[in-house]
Amino acid sequence: MNPFSRRELLRQASMGFGGLALGSLLNGEAKATSRLNPADLGPLSPKPGHHRAKAKSVIFLYMDGGVSQVDSFDPKPLLNKLNGTKPKFKVDATVFNNNGNILASPWDFKNYGKSGLPISDLFPHIGSCADDLCVIRSMTAFSPNHPNANYALHSGHPLVGRPSMGAWASYGLGTLNNNLPSFVVLHGGQVPSGGMMTNFGSGFLPANHSASVFGLQNPSMRNTKPFESKAQLQQEKLSHAAEMDRDLLGRLGHAKEVESSIRNYELAYRMQMEVPEVMDISGESEATKELYGLNSPFKHTQSYGRQCLNARRLVERGVRFVELTISPGTGDRWDQHGNLKQGHEKNALMVDQPIAGLIKDLKARGLLDETLLVFTGEFGRTPFAQGRNGRDHNPQGFSMWMAGGGVKGGTVYGATDEYGYRAVEGKMTVHDLHANMLHLLGIDHERLTFRFSGRDMRLTDVHGEIIPEIMA
Repeated sequence: MNPFSRRELLRQASMGFGGLALGSLLNGEAKATSRLNPADLGPLSPKPGHHRAKAKSVIFLYMDGGVSQVDSFDPKPLLNKLNGTKPKFKVDATVFNNNGNILASPWDFKNYGKSGLPISDLFPHIGSCADDLCVIRSMTAFSPNHPNANYALHSGHPLVGRPSMGAWASYGLGTLNNNLPSFVVLHGGQVPSGGMMTNFGSGFLPANHSASVFGLQNPSMRNTKPFESKAQLQQEKLSHAAEMDRDLLGRLGHAKEVESSIRNYELAYRMQMEVPEVMDISGESEATKELYGLNSPFKHTQSYGRQCLNARRLVERGVRFVELTISPGTGDRWDQHGNLKQGHEKNALMVDQPIAGLIKDLKARGLLDETLLVFTGEFGRTPFAQGRNGRDHNPQGFSMWMAGGGVKGGTVYGATDEYGYRAVEGKMTVHDLHANMLHLLGIDHERLTFRFSGRDMRLTDVHGEIIPEIMA
């Protein structure tokens, strides 16, 4: 008799190796165990990095819509002087081509911390953390359109189909807790332009690396609490699903997708043991809840504060990559084509205290040094008005910041021109951003590859530069 090939074994064995693991779960032999269970977790098995990591986890604070750099972290006094005058510089085509005069910032800037970092009155709480921030004023985007800029920010490519940066981190490093996903999105309700899974999916990577989305309305995530009244009934249902998977494996000529599905069933079963506890903040102190703004009179501060607190609890338990989206309830994201002052103030009120609370809480717990925080939108906004009191999209130069996880705090990198319109020093692309995020996680972005469509694909494509100036 000819020996079995791997494919034949998977086709004829009882659901393959994934089936053996699921059977173990259903027999009650697999419990919620310690972090880094040495058992084979398939694609999520923990992996060593390419060099010593400075960060274990990432919390990505996604400011959907595009924060105005000249109203937040990049003060431009010239705009006050020229307010109301026509731009005297070349203006690129904008989304609506309804370009008005130079628009001064409605907010004052103050110098914060020992570093004297200038931050606008939109973010007084974040300002109190200035010495932990590395503000990058020379970020650029690949597109002035929301969907394409979002795809690029999240996957390094302005078109759909590529894996999200969180999926790449999961693929490169695996999990630090076999009872939780390695990539989680804490969803505040605002669906990013372009869609959820096109921005947060695994693309051509195994499906295990796709984001698990924890919703705001049900913070413990759907379906992690069994519907069945008895454990035996749930096990019978899962056994039936296992039989169907076995039948499908027997009929398919390949098993990758089914094996991924089986792994996800296994993870979902384990998550029932741990997720409810992780997302239950009732045991947090009143001082901690106050720090995050959970007692704020503004309900959106409360909801985003809970997301930030949940993010801390997730990285505390070994989740590799956590991304937060914002609430849609404050208006049109950070996308103020009109009524800049009202829209930006509501959004800043939502995120300012919770984000500062997160930084301070991580620092107090000794977790900031190993947790990389990234705050950015998909692009910035113009220094001239759209219409009378808005700002259009600006991908040529905008601000973002990073903190913790090996980043040099209290510093500024790069610069825009005197109007805050174009990056003129230290221009940074999404490829550079991703390269440096991976570097801080201990990954060489040039070596993190996946064979697809006849070539070795990577998050940074053939680009990406490490920036020593932002490293501690």
